[in-house]
Amino acid sequence: MNYFELSCKCFIKQDIFFKNSFEIIAKYINFSMCQDERYLAVHNSLDFKPYCFNSFYPPEQGRVYEKDKIYTLTIRAVDRDFIYNLVESLRKNINNANFLVLETKVKTVKKFFVTELYTVTPTIVTIDNKPTYWTREKSGDIVQLVTQLHDNVAKKYQQVYNRPISATNTFIQLIELMNQKPENIFIIKNKKQIRLFGNKFKIVPHEDETSQALAFVALSCGLGEKQSYGGGFCTSKGIKI
Repeated sequence: MNYFELSCKCFIKQDIFFKNSFEIIAKYINFSMCQDERYLAVHNSLDFKPYCFNSFYPPEQGRVYEKDKIYTLTIRAVDRDFIYNLVESLRKNINNANFLVLETKVKTVKKFFVTELYTVTPTIVTIDNKPTYWTREKSGDIVQLVTQLHDNVAKKYQQVYNRPISATNTFIQLIELMNQKPENIFIIKNKKQIRLFGNKFKIVPHEDETSQALAFVALSCGLGEKQSYGGGFCTSKGIKI
């Protein structure tokens, strides 16, 4: 198991508010990938989108990415061809009004033993297929949260690797909520701004082979839902194997 990480140096053409950055980055990636018929089909499919991304780095104290400054954007995917397609298409997307990708660099990350996962961007969990999101205040059901996070990652594993995964328990041994109140990702649908509620977690996965495979998928494809809008991007601690 490997994943591919694309690091992009981005020149900001105009001030970008943090709350708008996910929507702006998502549109930039979508436009770029859709120039290829293969990935246009991926974009239009109802399957999960097999990539995840962080917002611009480093963050700004004023929560505004500043015009004429350079930031780093990170995109991950399991599909090598997809990443190398983005290497070309992102840099060709020169007419975007918000930012421009100047440089790209790809590295291959081989499977390692994951001791801890940390979500950098809000992890979004939809309750009962309704536009209601898991929060400590509205639900607080940790068993439901862990079960849905596990089921979501298991589906990603099956789609990416085209084989079932057997597990009697969830891959999550311990979970800790890292924020005091829900965090938001703002997106635009039908010309209306929609707020997606999410949370940031620290997760300790189990040590068995299945749990470790799922933890690695969460790292490579994102944890929870709405990865194509920046949800559930993770960092980790681990041991090389």
